[in-house]
Amino acid sequence: MHVLTVDHIAKSYGEKVLFQDVSFGVETGDKIGIIGVNGTGKSTFLQVVAGIEPPDAGSILVAGGTTVRMLSQDPRFDPEETVLEHVLGGDSAQMQAVRAYTDALRQLELNPGDAALQERLVRANQRMDELDAWSIESDAKIALTKLGILNFDAKLGVLSGGQRKRAAMAAALIQPADVLLLDEPTNHIDNESVAWLEGMLQKRKGALLMITHDRYFLDRVTNRTLELDKGRAYFYSANYSRFLELKLEREEREAASESKRQNLLRNELAWMRRGAQARSTKQQARIQRFESLSAAGPDRAAGKLEMSVASSRLGKKILEIEGLRKSFEGRDVIANFSYIAVPEDRVGIVGRNGLGKSTLLKLIAGKLAPDAGTVDLGPTVKLGVFSQEREEMDETLRAIDYIREIAEQVMTGDGSTITAGQMLERFLFPPAQQWTPIAKLSGGEKRRLQLLRVLMEAPNVLLLDEPTNDLDILTLTVLEDYLDDFPGVVFTVSHDRYFLDRTAERIFAFEGNGVIEQHVGNFTDYQAYAAAHGVRSSAAGEGVSADRKAAAPASTAKAEASQEPAKPTKMTYNEQKEFDTIDADIERAETALQKVQERMEASASDSGLLQELLAEQAQLETKLEELMDRWAYLNELAEQIAANKKK
Repeated sequence: MHVLTVDHIAKSYGEKVLFQDVSFGVETGDKIGIIGVNGTGKSTFLQVVAGIEPPDAGSILVAGGTTVRMLSQDPRFDPEETVLEHVLGGDSAQMQAVRAYTDALRQLELNPGDAALQERLVRANQRMDELDAWSIESDAKIALTKLGILNFDAKLGVLSGGQRKRAAMAAALIQPADVLLLDEPTNHIDNESVAWLEGMLQKRKGALLMITHDRYFLDRVTNRTLELDKGRAYFYSANYSRFLELKLEREEREAASESKRQNLLRNELAWMRRGAQARSTKQQARIQRFESLSAAGPDRAAGKLEMSVASSRLGKKILEIEGLRKSFEGRDVIANFSYIAVPEDRVGIVGRNGLGKSTLLKLIAGKLAPDAGTVDLGPTVKLGVFSQEREEMDETLRAIDYIREIAEQVMTGDGSTITAGQMLERFLFPPAQQWTPIAKLSGGEKRRLQLLRVLMEAPNVLLLDEPTNDLDILTLTVLEDYLDDFPGVVFTVSHDRYFLDRTAERIFAFEGNGVIEQHVGNFTDYQAYAAAHGVRSSAAGEGVSADRKAAAPASTAKAEASQEPAKPTKMTYNEQKEFDTIDADIERAETALQKVQERMEASASDSGLLQELLAEQAQLETKLEELMDRWAYLNELAEQIAANKKK
């Protein structure tokens, strides 16, 4: 049974059609991910479904007794309300009971002998029992803690925008709702909080519709995907990975259909050119057929976002950090940190919110002065800074004028020159939109415009602070491809695990108390290392540590080398037994994984079974990864033993 039904809805702003004729039903247990290029109307779509914005056509039908709750990108708040009051401020019977009990208890503490207040507390206690509401306040505090808010009595008015968003998210998760709508829930939260939120939503029993650019998050939480593209909606009974496969199949079918249409059109055109006379019914029918084939062309394909701006030449000396220290209010955020950048460095910076990740980028950029130590940039370094703190934009400017402030034309990676207007087209700003005032662009389109402006300056060292916030998946995909070929150095602060896996080759992990550990590899490598060593880290949610040897000074490394254990002469009995069977174990795991994937393809329309298979797939992938790690260790051990015997 549908708890919510969307019936032929449409929405436009002026001449721009955001979406039209969209219909679908939402059932309990549906977890729907909404994706699309910035500016296609995803946030507006969610607001229409929530009843906040009226549709231009169609209707939203909500089943009787169904509660719909939405977390917007910019939630409203009372500045005088405390964090806990906000989270417990819903209008459900349970929330009202919690507030009534809390208030009665507070009043009785002030007037301990008041019989009326004692009776009131008894009634409130009974109501809490009836509604099974005793765990709500503790659940709220757990949610706030997991989202990085520890002061429950803080006034919302003194919190940052990101902290208020996290408080609003805790409220959305704690307050009962049959249908929960989330707009970019992973923005402004760190990796540990993202992992916790992912687990919460996986276990949640109600329906979920959410917009997010976090591809790992989409893949692990959703069982349906809704894509908004040029005013149309496409539905897939699949998570993000399967959606990519199904979308590719759809586009291949459309391409085949278009190829067939063009062949027919060529034949009809040849007939028309031979001098067809519209005198007979048969000839007139062929002319109409030609006209209908001509009119049946495909929609304009989504623009391909190309980032081929050339970078400036970079010399041998890039960045040298020596003994860097920075503290705020007596608390170290960076303590005695040193690093020398090398050509084509790709550094991902992770850690809990508030530990100093953005501070490090500001120190490198010269926007903050260190308390001690030095940051020395090479003479040829040209910085490009893309900050999470939205740059002030003159919103009366047109998009093309905003870019022309940097350059009228720019040299591309292949040595050619293109104009600002052509570059805007590559960034999915068609000519008509280029003359639109910035004020009329969506938040994501503004961020894309800011990114273009940074790259138009041809930097050779990029400092990216939470670049995945507010950018759509298409933009992120092409940014990742751009960074693959970027000849300079990149430092990225991000909570997006997929983006870090794609772009980082070294991790700086902020561990607290000013400690920054270094680890070679991407974010998944970093997590695997920590899990294998059983060390918990503040930077990644599941027991993550950094490779401390990567940051060790030479003297320490020599001391450790002198204490290395004796080289092995043979395997233990258990190692030899494992070595003899591990190839077969890997083959069995690969076969089991392949069978699960085949079942997933055959069960794309069964969301319940698909979720079970996704969980089984995750377990098998983890097992296979462990086996491969063990295989690598045992083979390396066997090679060492063989080498020792030769000596």
